[in-house]
Amino acid sequence: MIRKRIKGLLFFCIAGLLLLSARLIQIQLIQTEAFSKHNVNLLEESVKQRTQELVIDNGRGNFLDRNGELLTHKKVSVLVLFPFLKNMDWDVKAVSTIAGISEQRLINALEDAKKPFAYGEPQPVELTPSQMEKINKLEIPGVFAIEKKFERTDILAEQLIGLTGENQKELKKRYPNKELSEKTLIGVSGLEESFDEFLLPEGKSKLVYHVDGGGAPLFGINVKYVDPANPFYPVNVRTTIDKSLQQKSEELVDKHGIKKGGIVLLDIESNSVLATVSRPAINPKDPYSGSGITNRMLKQEIMGSIFKTVVAAAAIDKSLDDPARLFNCSVKINGEPETKYNYGMLSFTDSFARSCNRTFGELAKELQKIDKNLLEEYAEKLSLTGTVGWRGEVYHTDNFKQLTEEDKGRVFLTEEAKKDPNYAAMSGIGQHEVRATPLAVANMMAAIARGGKKEMVRTASKIEYKNGTTMVNFNNKVLSGDTISPYTAMKLQKLLREVVVNPNGTGKWFQDLPYEVAGKSGTAETGKYANDKQLHNKWFAGYFPYQNPKYALVAVNLDVQDTEGGVNLLFADMVKMLYENDKGLQ
Repeated sequence: MIRKRIKGLLFFCIAGLLLLSARLIQIQLIQTEAFSKHNVNLLEESVKQRTQELVIDNGRGNFLDRNGELLTHKKVSVLVLFPFLKNMDWDVKAVSTIAGISEQRLINALEDAKKPFAYGEPQPVELTPSQMEKINKLEIPGVFAIEKKFERTDILAEQLIGLTGENQKELKKRYPNKELSEKTLIGVSGLEESFDEFLLPEGKSKLVYHVDGGGAPLFGINVKYVDPANPFYPVNVRTTIDKSLQQKSEELVDKHGIKKGGIVLLDIESNSVLATVSRPAINPKDPYSGSGITNRMLKQEIMGSIFKTVVAAAAIDKSLDDPARLFNCSVKINGEPETKYNYGMLSFTDSFARSCNRTFGELAKELQKIDKNLLEEYAEKLSLTGTVGWRGEVYHTDNFKQLTEEDKGRVFLTEEAKKDPNYAAMSGIGQHEVRATPLAVANMMAAIARGGKKEMVRTASKIEYKNGTTMVNFNNKVLSGDTISPYTAMKLQKLLREVVVNPNGTGKWFQDLPYEVAGKSGTAETGKYANDKQLHNKWFAGYFPYQNPKYALVAVNLDVQDTEGGVNLLFADMVKMLYENDKGLQ
């Protein structure tokens, strides 16, 4: 009986040892890089336990402005201290003298340190090149003066540039054939997402040292510098943003109290975005709360009288713009008396300058009788209904898009609406289902300024290798489809200028600006209410200088009451700012 029990016990002991051995083999030999359902990389975790490191650069590619300045990050020359210094004698006095930091502050900073750090983080003390050289000449183990990459606290053009984050599931979905750490940052919005494949890191640049279980140096106090050492990566995406103009634009948008809306500023010659601001801003503590992460300049909005530019173009081509013809602007488009905007009898030109709804409601109905598709055709000719961001072939991608979040515009939703005269009239004044993005409206103004030539809008001009050579060029590209004729463009240019120079024009506020402006206002009913009051979208879109166009600009304030504004003052201040900037560059 006893022998049976002993045999049974031995059997269970041997079985237990075999199971334990199998488990050890599984952990140490088989599933070292994908252990358990969580796919834990045991090799990586083991290394982490016995090493401490300071990441100098996470290895992800950077975004530059058009002059080559970093947009999302900055490189700062900092003093790096390693925690093992508190357990050894080191020349703290010499470091203190060179860096201009008291000895006690250096000692206090080390007191609670458990990993290497840049002194003063998150606002590190910046060293001069001379200070860096002197500190490194001391050759004190655990004391380094290096240039470290920091993310800026206030990122310019934040919705355009976008966000990054860790998402293991999405990482594997996007790059099933790439060997990437599960901690790899990927782009989740904006240009960060569009250019993500180019920006993926080859590896981090870091300072590393090995420790024992108590955190003491394992192999002496030698610190190793680890770097991918690839002269080509990480790459830089050179955007078309002008950092100085972007900063000033954001300040002006906030100064004029734009809570929902913003601006788009295009360089007409290169058809590139110089500055773009979207409000509300992103909440840094919770980016996905509210609508801050949404780039409102890429989202379709009700544009109101801005769309009269499209109706005017079609009317010119169909000879409906007879200068002798007068329109009754004392009545609304439905025939009821107009009490608020009672302008009397107006010509086609004066109707455009004063933004008479009756005129453009009538013209839209007349155009519909000629061809129910005319409003859509001319909206497409002026680039309002398609996407306008740069797209094309880049390496193995046939249809690479710089702006993946860009909405298309529209005029009608159904074929039935196209045939309805009342819907045509409402569409003619930019109401009903008419929508376009602020970016597309800015592009329309740029196309008119160029004599009708429409182009794709660039937000990036090229991708550069780490050594400065070009990897990909994003050259100017023509937008496909029909365009308005140079003659029609010339007539629209005069109409847009009349909006400003006409004593009763809706843009008369811009008559005394240092640059001559041509443009169109828009006030659209949104169908939304606050405190029982109708909310509106307020617009002004135009270009300048009139005689030698350089800039196309759209300012928009969304979902505001009729008495609220800010758009005209914002547009005017933008023009003044650009004039002063240009004068300073001469």
